[in-house]
Amino acid sequence: MDTGKKRGKAGAAGPSVVIIGSGFGGLGMAHALLQAGIESFTILEKARDVGGVWRENTYPGAACDVPSHLYSFSFEPHYPWSCRYGKQAEILDYLRHVARKYALLPHIRFGCEVLGADYDESAGLWRIRLKGGETLQANVLVSAVGQLHQPQIPQLKGIENFKGRSFHSARWDHGYDFKDKTVAVIGTGPSAVQLVPEIARQVKRLHLFQRSPGWCVPKFDRPYRPWERRLIETIPLLHDIDRWRIFWTFEFINTALLRKPVVGTAAKAFLRSGAELLKRLQVRSGALRRQLTPDYPMGCKRTLLSNDWLRTLAQPHVEVVSEGIDEVTADGIRSADGRLRKVEAIVYGTGFASTEFLAPMEIRGRQGASLRERWSKGAEAYLGMSVSGFPNLFVIYGPNTNLGAGSIIYMLEQQARYIAQAVALLRDRGLASLEVRAEAQREFGAMLQRRNKLTVFEAGCHSWYLNADGRNTNTWVGSMSEYGRLTRQPELAHYHLAPAAAPGAPLARAA
Repeated sequence: MDTGKKRGKAGAAGPSVVIIGSGFGGLGMAHALLQAGIESFTILEKARDVGGVWRENTYPGAACDVPSHLYSFSFEPHYPWSCRYGKQAEILDYLRHVARKYALLPHIRFGCEVLGADYDESAGLWRIRLKGGETLQANVLVSAVGQLHQPQIPQLKGIENFKGRSFHSARWDHGYDFKDKTVAVIGTGPSAVQLVPEIARQVKRLHLFQRSPGWCVPKFDRPYRPWERRLIETIPLLHDIDRWRIFWTFEFINTALLRKPVVGTAAKAFLRSGAELLKRLQVRSGALRRQLTPDYPMGCKRTLLSNDWLRTLAQPHVEVVSEGIDEVTADGIRSADGRLRKVEAIVYGTGFASTEFLAPMEIRGRQGASLRERWSKGAEAYLGMSVSGFPNLFVIYGPNTNLGAGSIIYMLEQQARYIAQAVALLRDRGLASLEVRAEAQREFGAMLQRRNKLTVFEAGCHSWYLNADGRNTNTWVGSMSEYGRLTRQPELAHYHLAPAAAPGAPLARAA
C-alpha cells in the first residue's frame, strides 16, 4: 500500500503520521495528534489487540507498581479502578476503553508487523516496510514500541538441552499445570516478584536462582471499598487530589535516587527503614535475611513492591540459590557449586532486552545510516525523542526517559504532546521536515552523563537501566516535573527546519 496515492495540502489534515505500537505510548500519541487537529495518522500494531506490554504479560500476579490514579492518562483519569494498584487485565481493559472512547480504533491497523523503515531524502518521506511485503509511506514516523517488549532469555550453557517445559514470563504458558511440580525460576526482578508467590502456592518445590537480591518495600494495595468508589465518582476532585498526592510522593522518592542533599537523605532513610522492617517481619532466618540483603544503594536497580515476596521466599519448600548457574542439563540446573537441582519446568523472570531500542526493526535515515549501528555503543536521543540524521523520526519511551520512581504515563504524555506540536509546526509552516541538530543532541547527551554520576543508577549494580558497557541509556536523571518543563514545547533553535520543495507542496496522507 502506498499512502502517497491520496494527497492533501499542508495546513489541511496535516502531515501524515505513522505510529508503531498501540500501548500507552501509541494511544497517547494518537490522542495528542487529534487534540492538535491532526487526523491523518495510522497506528500499526503487530498483534490483534491494543495494550502493548499489558497485552503481552499475562503471567499470574501481573500488576502495576504505580497506583492507578497516576498510572493513567491525564485526559482519562476518572476510571473505576477496583484496587489502588491496577492488575494486568484491568489495565488492558482501560486501554481498550480509551481506544473506544476517543475513536482511536479506526486509525489502527492490526496484524501489521513493521520490519523497518527507510528515509527517502528526495521525497522527504519515510518508507515503512511491513512483514508480508507491503510498504507504506508517511511524512512523520513515531516509534511507540517502548523499552519492555523484547523478552530476554539468558545465554546459559546447555539451555537447549533441557527436556522439561520452559518459558519466559512474557510468554506465559497458561496450559501448564504447576500443581505438585518441582520448578526453577530464574531472576528476581519485578516480574518474578509478582509471579513467584502465585506459583509457590501450587508447586511441590521451587528453586529461585538470584543473581543479586533487590530492595523490597511494602505495597500498600487493597480493593477500593464501595463507599470510596461512590465518593470518588460523586466528587471527582477527590480523585484529582489523590493523583496530585501520588505524583509529589514520587517526586520526593526521586530525591533519594538522585542523591539530593537533605531531602534526598530523608527519602533514603524512609525507604530503607521500610525495606528493613518488612524483611525483619517476614524473614525469620538471619542467614536468609543476609542472602536477601543487597550490597548496593536502594534505587540502583528497580525497587520491588510486594507484601508477599519475602514471605514466600521464607517458606520451607522454597529455596533461594545465589551461587550462580553453571549449566542447564536435560533434567535440571547445575549451580556454580556443582549441585544439580532436578526440575520439571523453568520459568525465566529475566526481564527484557531494554537497551535494544526499536529492535528488531531496522531504521535507516539520511544516506542510509542505520540507527542500530548508531546506537551500537549505547542509544541516545535529544530529549529521548529525536536523533540527528533521522528527520521527522520521533521515539516515545526512548533513551533515558524511563523512571526509577514515578509514572511512565506522565512521561509518555509529555512526549506525545511535544511530538504533536512538532507535527503541527510542519503543518502550519509548510515545512518538509524537522531534524534535531547534532550539537543539540551532543549537549543533551553530555548533560545526561554529567548528571548521571550524581544518581544511584551507576552505583555498581547490574540492572536493566544499563547497557553492556555499564552506561545508563534507559533512565531519566531528573524529576518528572523537570522533564515536563524541558518538553513544554519544541525549541526551534535546536532543529534544522527544511522548507517544502515549493510553497503549498502537498504532503503524503496517512496510511
